[in-house]
Amino acid sequence: MNNNIEQNQLSSNISRNEISDAIFNEFGLSKSECNNFVSQIINLLIDSLIKDGFVKIPGFGTFRLRYKKTRSGRNPKTKEPAEISSRYVILFKVSQQLKNRLNDN
Repeated sequence: MNNNIEQNQLSSNISRNEISDAIFNEFGLSKSECNNFVSQIINLLIDSLIKDGFVKIPGFGTFRLRYKKTRSGRNPKTKEPAEISSRYVILFKVSQQLKNRLNDN
C-alpha cells in the first residue's frame, strides 16, 4: 500500500470496506474477493485470540486476552453499589517498532 497517505485521508476509525477498497486499489482483485480476504483475516485473528489467548503481529503489536474476576463497583449515575460480572477483555501492547515509527525515531 502507498505509505505516502496524507493524514486527512485517514478516518479516525477504519472500516472493513476501507481496508477492502485499499486492497482493491493496490492489487486489483475483485471487490468480493477483497471483502472475503478482509473477513478471513479478521476471523483468523479472532480465532487465534480465542484459541491461544494472544495474537502477535510483528512490527505492530500484541493483542492479549485478560480475565477479570467479578468485583464490586458503583453505578456512576445513582452511586448505588453494583456487581460487575466476570469477563474477558482484550489488551493491546504496541510494538517498539511502531512506537519508534510514530515518534519518528
